[in-house]
Amino acid sequence: MSKSEIVAQHLPFLRRYARALTGRQKSGDAYVTAVLEAMLEEPESFPGEREPRVALYRAFTKIWDSLAERGHPDPDSSRLPVEKRLTQLTPRMRQAFLLVALEGFSEDEAAQILEVDLPTLRGLVEESGRELAAEIATDVLIIEDETFIAMDIEALVESLGHRVIGVARTHSEAVALARQKRPGLILADIQLADGSSGLDAVNELLASFEVPVIFITAYPERFLTGQRPEPAFLIAKPFQLAVVSAVASQALFFGRKARPRERQATA
Repeated sequence: MSKSEIVAQHLPFLRRYARALTGRQKSGDAYVTAVLEAMLEEPESFPGEREPRVALYRAFTKIWDSLAERGHPDPDSSRLPVEKRLTQLTPRMRQAFLLVALEGFSEDEAAQILEVDLPTLRGLVEESGRELAAEIATDVLIIEDETFIAMDIEALVESLGHRVIGVARTHSEAVALARQKRPGLILADIQLADGSSGLDAVNELLASFEVPVIFITAYPERFLTGQRPEPAFLIAKPFQLAVVSAVASQALFFGRKARPRERQATA
């Protein structure tokens, strides 16, 4: 397999990772473009023979670090409104957490990518988990037609301090629930059992109000083509609950319109 074929194989998932780090498609793709340009200028910097996925993500990390050191942490010149909040969680902590929880790298591989030792990597992951768990609690709408998967997701988001306002199994149920209760986060399956689409339901809702959305699909590569606006937060089925936890925290971290749930005062 040629070097370009190796890169193409892993590129959709590198783009997903970049978007999760930066909070939006344009910024994430700007980083990935910078990585590809650097690889064209210095092809020897990407060996491709051994652990090519690790090598690709390590090349991304070098670009991320070099831009941050020069005071340009975002290749896209427009600034995110949540930028001040990002100082609460260092880029290195976010990288460590996402490499393990979202991208599925082993601790050894994540340590290689970030060029740190194992104890440092573990400390970054643990600390980032604590920081992300401290983010605002919100009301969550689940759009999922498979009962047991919906139950697992519901238990998870409640364990993170959120409240599930409902589980919708069809497009029409999702729209009705969201308009009635205005969630602060949506977790949506794309293909629903009755033939309707969670993606269509979310697009209809986003025309009325802004809300962070995480899409769940068995075929993430179909939505990571670069041909149209893509979901910033995308989870592949079958998924691990730790991945849902990581991505939910990231979605809320960057969600400008996520509304905190009013906590009930206790005596």
